[in-house]
Amino acid sequence: MANQNHYDVLIIGAGPIGMACAIEAQKANLSYVIVEKGALVNSLFNYPVFMTFFSTSQKLEIGGVPFVTISPKPNRNEAVEYYRRVAEKFDLNIHLFESVKQVVKKEHDVFEINTTKTNYTANNVIVATGFYDVPLLMNVPGEDLPKVTHYYKDPHLYAFQNVVVVGANNSGVDAALETYRKGANVTMVVRSNDLGPHVKYWVRPDIQNRIKEGEVKALFNSELIEIREGEVDIKTPEGIKTIPNDFVIAMTGYQPDFGMLRKFGIELPETLCPVYNEETMETNVKGLYLAGVVCGGLDTHKLFIENSRVHAEMIVKNILS
Repeated sequence: MANQNHYDVLIIGAGPIGMACAIEAQKANLSYVIVEKGALVNSLFNYPVFMTFFSTSQKLEIGGVPFVTISPKPNRNEAVEYYRRVAEKFDLNIHLFESVKQVVKKEHDVFEINTTKTNYTANNVIVATGFYDVPLLMNVPGEDLPKVTHYYKDPHLYAFQNVVVVGANNSGVDAALETYRKGANVTMVVRSNDLGPHVKYWVRPDIQNRIKEGEVKALFNSELIEIREGEVDIKTPEGIKTIPNDFVIAMTGYQPDFGMLRKFGIELPETLCPVYNEETMETNVKGLYLAGVVCGGLDTHKLFIENSRVHAEMIVKNILS
């Protein structure tokens, strides 16, 4: 491999935490590269266009760069622009639209990294891939139909259509409210007897009132069991209901790419929470680190941008030691 493709640190994922790791490496005069399979902050780019963050802008800041917004809480478009400007300010070494295929530790504690475009070697590897890449499937007949999506982006597509929204956490509630306001006939299908406990506090009264007024239908203790071109079957406490349907927005959650983590040699116990040292973020593979929400396994409500930014400093400190 060419010497110019060797780095002190190779970072997988150009999200906010991957960028924070690069900034810390840069400050420490470590050579680094970020390899990202999609666009810059790819997960945020794929968030709903009009999404508002739960966190304030100060808690989303990285690299000491102020995130200025006139709103109490920033939206998706402001965040995408902010992180792009941060990447420009630090002139971060980022290779976009390049997927990592394999990470193998060789002799002399050097990693070989194979991607869809080239090969690298690195003394250390940081996995900062988040959890937004692998949706939790419903595993029901018809889930593979084109009208079914696990990624909701823009409500205009669903204007005047019969829409089923599966799930009642933030993403499901946002999808239900926004499509309803574009004229969709919305039915929410919720497995439990109430809305999700993490629904944003300023949104909860809105969806509760829409349900109370019958403007958004909500079937609690219910489950979508089959999807067909023009209708769906829903198992409810009163029996199976068949309703007309044009689109299904399945906001059932996401999970880290556990197959990728296993392939890299990271131990995953039955809980599927990756094994790592909470003081250094180093995994069971020496020199291989985790950063950001990928550390939480299936518990995707455990870590966010605001409470995992510190991972960057912890990792670089350990590398320098």
